[in-house]
Amino acid sequence: MSDQAFPFRSWVEVSLAQIAANFEALRKVVGTSVEVMPVVKADAYRHGAIEVSRKLEQQGARWLAVSSTEEGIALREAGTKARILVMADFLPFTREAMLAYDLTPVIHSLEDLEELNRLAAARGQRYRYHLKVDSGMGRLGVRANHPQIGEAIIGAKNVDIEGLMTHFASAANYQTSQTDEQMQLFEQLAGELSSLGVHPALVHLSSTIPVAYGRRSAWRNMIRPGHAIYGYVSPARGHAPPKMLHVKPALTWRATILSVKEVPAGALIGYGGMFRAPRPIRVAVLAAGYADGIPHRLSNRGQVIVNGRLAPIVGAVSMDLTSIDVTESPETRVGDRVTLLGSEGKVSIDAQQIARLAGTISYSVLCGIHARVKRIYV
Repeated sequence: MSDQAFPFRSWVEVSLAQIAANFEALRKVVGTSVEVMPVVKADAYRHGAIEVSRKLEQQGARWLAVSSTEEGIALREAGTKARILVMADFLPFTREAMLAYDLTPVIHSLEDLEELNRLAAARGQRYRYHLKVDSGMGRLGVRANHPQIGEAIIGAKNVDIEGLMTHFASAANYQTSQTDEQMQLFEQLAGELSSLGVHPALVHLSSTIPVAYGRRSAWRNMIRPGHAIYGYVSPARGHAPPKMLHVKPALTWRATILSVKEVPAGALIGYGGMFRAPRPIRVAVLAAGYADGIPHRLSNRGQVIVNGRLAPIVGAVSMDLTSIDVTESPETRVGDRVTLLGSEGKVSIDAQQIARLAGTISYSVLCGIHARVKRIYV
C-alpha cells in the first residue's frame, strides 16, 4: 500500500486522541479524588513529550513527571504551564536551572534536602519538594531511620515538603509479598511523620500496575501512570485481581519498502548468511533497521504487516535495513508502506509481542524507537 501522505523512510504515527482517551480511562478508574500525573519522561516513551504534554494539559492534567531537569526545561520552553515533577535528578550542576524553570524536585537523600534548603535561603525564596522513600526498591530514595527523616524535614525551614512518594519493585508480581511489605514500611514512615506534624499534601506510590489491577490502598491521592498513557498494561503474574483499566496503544510505526526482488532457492540473505531461501521467494527490503529501533534479536524471528498480512523477517536485521519475505503478498511494490508496530485490518503487532520475541520488555521497544524516525501526529 503506497502512502503518499507520509513520504518518509520510517515514521511513527501518534494518535493524540488515543493519548487523551487513555488519560481519561485512568481518571475514570481512580475517581476525582486522585490526581493523575502522567509520566512523559524519555520523550514521552518516544511518543514526543512536547506534543503529548500539550494534549494532556488540554485534557486537564495539572501535573507531569519527567526524569531530568533537561526534560523539564524542554517542556517549559515549549510553553507547558502544568506543574512538572523531576523524579531522578537534583545533580549539583542541574539544581540552579531546575529552580529557575520552576520545576519541582524529588529529593532522594537527606543531604540533598539540606542542599535544597541552603539554595532556598540563598535565593530568599521558598521551594516545594517531594521526598522519595526507598521502601524496598533499593534504588533512589531515603533509607534513613524515621526520626532522622522527620528531624531533617522539620529542620529544613526554607522549603516545604509537598509530596511523599515511593516506587514499587514488583507491582505486577502477585506471587511475592514485596509490594505489601513496601507499603507497610511506607505507611509506618507516613504515620511517624504525621505524629511530628508533617502532613504532605500529596502522597503517591502507584504507577500503572497498581491502578490497572485495583490495588486501591496504594493510590492515595496521586498516581504516576506512564505505560498506560501510551496504551499498555503489563501482564500480572500470579493470582492478580481482574484488570480494571483498559487502554489502547497510541503509536503506529511504519517503514517504506526500498527494494523488491525475486530470490532463488538456496540463496543466502543478510549478514552471516543467517537465512537460506528454502524455495524461490520474493524479498522486500525495508528502510529501517536496528539504528531506527528494530531489535536485532528479531533477526529471522520477527514479523511485520504487509498489505494486511504478516510477513516474516528473513536474515539479520541490519543497521539501516531489514529484509522480509513478501512471497504471500505479490502485489508489494517499492514505495509501499509496511507496519512494524500497529494494526492493519484484523492483523496487529504491539510492543509486548515484539518484546517477547526480542527477549526484552515493551518499555524498551517503545523507548528504543530512534529520534531519527519521523514523528507524525494524527
